[in-house]
Amino acid sequence: MKIAFISDIHGNAVALKAVLEDIEKRHVDEIIVLGDISFRGIEPAKSLKMVRHNSEWVIKGNGDEWIVRGIEQGEVPDNMLSLMQQERDWAVQQLEESEMNYLKELPHSIKRDIEGVKIHAFHATPQSLFDVVFPYEKNEILQEKLKLDEADISIYGHIHQSFIKYVNGKCVMNIGSVGLPFDGEYKSSYGLIDVQQNNYQASIIRVNYDRDLVLKKISESDYPNKDFFRDYYSSGKQ
Repeated sequence: MKIAFISDIHGNAVALKAVLEDIEKRHVDEIIVLGDISFRGIEPAKSLKMVRHNSEWVIKGNGDEWIVRGIEQGEVPDNMLSLMQQERDWAVQQLEESEMNYLKELPHSIKRDIEGVKIHAFHATPQSLFDVVFPYEKNEILQEKLKLDEADISIYGHIHQSFIKYVNGKCVMNIGSVGLPFDGEYKSSYGLIDVQQNNYQASIIRVNYDRDLVLKKISESDYPNKDFFRDYYSSGKQ
């Protein structure tokens, strides 16, 4: 059974379309979405509709939480709070009430047992939508914060930097970002798990998409933070 894990779309429907097309070519059985669907991107509503059409397994990210209730002081640097709140308010204006309610009710994690392989998926950590766990953390930190003992494979997003490593016999996988990778590689990132009779293969897939089209959509819009995207596409980093 093949399962694709996607995360951190951030309203980038152009990138999401490219990823979904790649997933279809690989004959994937299920898609699981690990949050941050609509916030900080030019097409929040379209991205959410695409997610809901393609997946029954969706969890909440910090960006989805911000869409629902706003950004609180201390959750982002003080000098970014006002502008990011404007971005949140702009996204909310694009969404219907039913879509807001959908985001509000999303669960925080998913546990699956697939052909004897236990999978635990969440956005940032099992306890938090906001904690940051980088790939260079010591194994003890990964073990504690990601609760690795609870599954054979622990999968998360949030940091926009994909990696796979093994800690005390457990697989840890960050699937990166569909819409805003922060590792210097502009291509979208997602994770693929292939489970066959208690065996599995974990891989990271990178997918090209039309970045010029995204920038064109942004430049022609009234999005409140266009400079963020101009800077991002000049470096591929936050």
